[in-house]
Amino acid sequence: MIEATISVGDAENLLLLLGVQDQHLKQIRGTIPAKISARNGKILVQGDEADVLQATAVLEELRARIDRNILLDSEQVSQVIRRVTSGEKLLKTDPIGVHGGRSVHPRTQGQIEYVEAIRNHALVFCTGPAGTGKTYLAVATAIEALRAQQIRKIVLVRPAVEAGESLGYLPGDLQAKINPYLRPLLDSLQDMMDYDQMQQSMEEDVIEVVPLAYMRGRTLNEAFVILDEAQNTTVSQMKMFLTRMGEGSQVVVSGDTSQMDLSSHTKSGLIDALSRLRDIEGFVRVTLHTTDIVRHRLVQDIVRAYEEGSKKKR
Repeated sequence: MIEATISVGDAENLLLLLGVQDQHLKQIRGTIPAKISARNGKILVQGDEADVLQATAVLEELRARIDRNILLDSEQVSQVIRRVTSGEKLLKTDPIGVHGGRSVHPRTQGQIEYVEAIRNHALVFCTGPAGTGKTYLAVATAIEALRAQQIRKIVLVRPAVEAGESLGYLPGDLQAKINPYLRPLLDSLQDMMDYDQMQQSMEEDVIEVVPLAYMRGRTLNEAFVILDEAQNTTVSQMKMFLTRMGEGSQVVVSGDTSQMDLSSHTKSGLIDALSRLRDIEGFVRVTLHTTDIVRHRLVQDIVRAYEEGSKKKR
């Protein structure tokens, strides 16, 4: 038996780490059979060497998040426990600054790799299931780059393929018909910027949220361009989009290849590009998985259930 001591600091930090009524501590104990006790701003971990090392690694990671002013919840604790017990190496990255001292923190290993890829490469493709933060993290990183004056504008793009013939039945003019398909991008912006600031940025053309069809014929210099729901582009649309990239620009393409709304005989531009561009220098692909889902804990189980159902049909 061995033991390890972790210094937490004051009582408030200890409460944040262990959770209300020790709920975070109970999660750790439920997975790792080490004896964990707390006293005088310190946590004592005792048990077999492997258990102590794992429990200590979990507690150290949670403490580091508290030091970065991240409010822990049960989902984050579960993800850290799962990563540590699976032997996955933890990477570190700086938080993404988005507004008024507020920051966005990648919460999984895959998300950390995604943010680092965006920060270090001009063309990044990201695929993964719903809820993995593909769009949210890209938008946050774009806002960070805009505030740091690394770019002059942000362009958020989405195909309206899923609208199909139903588009004509929606009320209003063309912009009103298209807005529902751009709503997820606007939601991400509103979560990171004051409403008035967002409106002013859009009026000044510093931020654009546009359908993919509006990109034809343009050249975007010093812009951060994000293509969302890229699985719903055709091959020609993807080529058109990628060739809009101008000097000093950065492009992030994200999509979920399991949720395509194209007709069965139409090849996805995302799938085609992943194969066609793989040997191009400067092209980076990041794949997120169900373990990177950061929505409600049930979303991971829902995605797995559908994936398993698809496999059984094959």
